[in-house]
Amino acid sequence: MERRREAALTGGTAGRRLTSIDGGRASEDATGPAGPPPHGPNAVRGARPERRGEGVPPVSPEQARLWHVVLSVSGPVTPLSELRAGLERLAHDHSFFLTARYAADHAEIRYWEQARDLHDAAAIALRLWGEHKVTAKLPPWEIVGLEVVDRATYHKRVAEGFGDPPPQLGGVHPY
Repeated sequence: MERRREAALTGGTAGRRLTSIDGGRASEDATGPAGPPPHGPNAVRGARPERRGEGVPPVSPEQARLWHVVLSVSGPVTPLSELRAGLERLAHDHSFFLTARYAADHAEIRYWEQARDLHDAAAIALRLWGEHKVTAKLPPWEIVGLEVVDRATYHKRVAEGFGDPPPQLGGVHPY
């Protein structure tokens, strides 16, 4: 059974770490035998040594991280007023929405996604347009591009002058 705390999903406090008791998943660097702990009055199971890089806090596989996502969609020409209204509904529905730029036949959506790893973040991003197509009344466009980078990479790019956020941060804007 996995137990998660809200603090762990939102970054939490460094130094706190959830551990599994009674048959949790064995990791590749486990020093003890996998499976349930030994039984008996004198049975003790050894603790796993923590491996840390200098200045890098440990990241539990179950701990969510923030990923910066840029989703590009394209399709048949759609009236701009309908498209803008749909993107605004999407922004209202999606809590980490940053900004959207659009034209009559394509759009770009930038937002933060909270996920355990890159694979999960990309999978969620690839489902975003389809899952909100009906509720946000989005056009029947297809995803034509996807970029997912972790938070550190995003901030490094911005600091170096690459990958700057669009000129109008926040909201829905035409190109």
